Amino acid sequence: MSIRLRSLIWPILLVTFFVSGAVLYPQFGPHLLADSNNPPVEHIDIRRGTLPTYNFEAGIDGEIFPALANYASLQRPKERQIGTFTVTVRNSSDSTLAARISVQVPGWSDMETQNVSVAAGEVRKMLFAPAFLPRLYSNREIAAATAALRITDAAGKLLHTETISIRLRSHDDIYWGDNFKFAPFIASWVTPHDPRVEAILAQAKEFMPGRRLPGYEEWKSPEQQKAATLAQARAIYRALQKSGVSYVKSSLTFGRNTSISERVRMPGESISQNSANCIDGVVMYASLFENLGMDPAVILVPGHAYIGVRTAQESNDYLYIETAITGRSPFENAVRAAENGVAKWQEKDVIRIRVSQAREAGIFPMPLAGHDPRHLPIEEAAASTDASGR
Repeated sequence: MSIRLRSLIWPILLVTFFVSGAVLYPQFGPHLLADSNNPPVEHIDIRRGTLPTYNFEAGIDGEIFPALANYASLQRPKERQIGTFTVTVRNSSDSTLAARISVQVPGWSDMETQNVSVAAGEVRKMLFAPAFLPRLYSNREIAAATAALRITDAAGKLLHTETISIRLRSHDDIYWGDNFKFAPFIASWVTPHDPRVEAILAQAKEFMPGRRLPGYEEWKSPEQQKAATLAQARAIYRALQKSGVSYVKSSLTFGRNTSISERVRMPGESISQNSANCIDGVVMYASLFENLGMDPAVILVPGHAYIGVRTAQESNDYLYIETAITGRSPFENAVRAAENGVAKWQEKDVIRIRVSQAREAGIFPMPLAGHDPRHLPIEEAAASTDASGR
């Protein structure tokens, strides 16, 4: 079993996230964390002449998980439901406070600045999610850093400055959360445009009639699409077998909350290292299917994970694959093992995360380590674009 979830009790799972076994939005966003940039206004007693006070907090127990930070940074500040940092302003003075608040992790992130107006006697919570630099997505171990807060008034006069120590988790650490509250963020690991994913597809097409991997073809009947999906899944499975991918557990991580967090390899790493445990394999297969415009789903059951892919565009049927035996068993055995594995659990014990719905909720692939065209010379960036055909 590769997901370190055995110690958790599976209650009625993720009612907030799942209706009819799928992740739904807009119910998804508002319940990730309690904080938002539009909280109910809180009032405090004013003592004449008392200065405003500020509280600066980071991440989850002071730790920053890259997948969550990336998600938050892609949201507009006023629309955020979670933030990487929270700044609480308590205006105990007898006049309105107009402030300019900036947050940065020097050496690791850009600076994010927001303006706020806090009436006398009010408390406001501001969510910050500065965009992290590529360095974060290349970081493979827990790292110490410092977050800096700077607050000035409208005229630029310094009102407050503060730094706090934080810990940056490895880029491949996922935080599942209590009762798998954050499970939809596994879609951050689904990276269809990784060149190593596309290289596997180039190999897979050689196992297809006509050397084609067309994904779904809407002009085909559901039964024809189902047959084509099965053939394409088999071709992908054979390509991964040929590449040498096999099972290696490797889910150890460090830091706080290790009972509800773990290491999940990015698909490109699994392909490069020829190693994948069950959840590694699931996000790898999901990346391959999503690249073809197909509809993959991550299926979590107690202690294990399977990949599912919708058999046709308008179908509610899924083809399930046991990814953990890719390196040692025929495709038909992997399908049979997955179907039996999913069937033995009651629906309440199964979490289904459709990648397409996670995308609709704003969960996009994490940036690829070492792949940032902004930092390439113009000639190299152009060559990279030409090579990819886009």
